[in-house]
Amino acid sequence: MLDCPAADIKLQRRRQIPKVIIYTDGSCIGKPGPGPGGYGIVLLYGNHYRKELSGGYRETNAPRMELLAAIKGLTALNKPCEVILHSDATYVVKNKDNAKVWQANEWRVKDGGKCKNQDLWELFLPLLDKHQVEFKKVKAHSGNEENERCDTLAKTAARGRDLPRDNGFEDRE
Repeated sequence: MLDCPAADIKLQRRRQIPKVIIYTDGSCIGKPGPGPGGYGIVLLYGNHYRKELSGGYRETNAPRMELLAAIKGLTALNKPCEVILHSDATYVVKNKDNAKVWQANEWRVKDGGKCKNQDLWELFLPLLDKHQVEFKKVKAHSGNEENERCDTLAKTAARGRDLPRDNGFEDRE
């Protein structure tokens, strides 16, 4: 068999997974809630691709919107990616590993109580299996341009008209 370095390089390029940077933020009017809430996302790929996403709900809370921002950002990726996800939400960054333990314990937290936002954690965990995600904690309102943009997107979405219902929040017991 002929050893062809050029063919090896082409094969390696095809196998490389895309590297994406995601910034996320969630907001709730009357933080931490309940109240109208929104999420904002900035997706960056390479030097030229940028996509902004946002959405809102008529009644929710801030932790849900922070987690939903991460979910929506990862869901927007149409194939497995290497992701650096920037979030100012300790709730998301700190609990990403805890959620696997909660799931294994039938969604019970350390003190035996029920996990909050189980519906969203159930959506989030499979995305961590699909993508290679590195979390970076960003200090909120510290001048980080992309985090500030996400904050603006989230707050604008929370102030939208005819916002849909956050079933996971409004139907909770």
